[in-house]
Amino acid sequence: MKENHSSNHYMPMTSTTSGMVVNSAQGIHYLTIQIVNVCFVSVSENEWVLVDAGMPKSADKIIDTAEELYGKGTRPSAIILTHGHFDHIGAIFELVENWQVPVYTHPLELPYLTGKMDYPEPDSTVEGGLIAKFSSMFPNEGINLAEHVHPLLSDGSILEMPGWKWIHTPGHTPGHISLFRESDATLIAGDAFVTVKQESLYKVLTQEQEISGPPRYLTTDWEAARSSVRTLEALKPALAITGHGIPMAADTLEQSLMTLVRDFDDIAIPEYGKYVDGEK
Repeated sequence: MKENHSSNHYMPMTSTTSGMVVNSAQGIHYLTIQIVNVCFVSVSENEWVLVDAGMPKSADKIIDTAEELYGKGTRPSAIILTHGHFDHIGAIFELVENWQVPVYTHPLELPYLTGKMDYPEPDSTVEGGLIAKFSSMFPNEGINLAEHVHPLLSDGSILEMPGWKWIHTPGHTPGHISLFRESDATLIAGDAFVTVKQESLYKVLTQEQEISGPPRYLTTDWEAARSSVRTLEALKPALAITGHGIPMAADTLEQSLMTLVRDFDDIAIPEYGKYVDGEK
């Protein structure tokens, strides 16, 4: 297991909510690390899982938060990755080394997490805002978790997360997944859609809430992204915790997702950009 640029390159950007730990649903806390959210999900009295692994250099904060929530020396049953972009796997090597737990992801994401492939380069030409313009600085290299990473079960279940199912929601990446708890319609959406305009520096800093598609500068398949949003809207989630932005719930979420599905071309798809224009 070897670290590389994607997991050790600190990015000097943050938001007003960075460092906040919020109990957003039964058994679910999320922690904002600079500009991205990680989730701590209780699955029984003594067991929990971590969803995503934050920005580079954030392992200590994630471990400290876990111990505040669950006690000294705690460790999750597993780490689930919605996808492998740098801001979702930044602390993964340190966390795996510290906790010695398995990591799970979609089979189509495995090449980027086993050192076989790099992600497409971020599109700094894409329409949207200053963060999009800065995105050429973001690492796109794959990492190699070797034997520590495993494919999720093909039937949509997760052994370490009873009551939850994973849903393939590609577009932002080929193997992107979201997680859904049917008992209370809670959705952990990853970056399939987000609740902040992630390309805008001002809106990221202030965390102004609005429905948005996946971050434009790293989304390469817009037709798949559109289909994924439709899939998630059809679930009629009561609460959505997204990879970026604050959670959205109830009527606001219902109406916002309906609007995103209806107006996906206007809200989500940029007017120009190399992946919009078909370059891969």
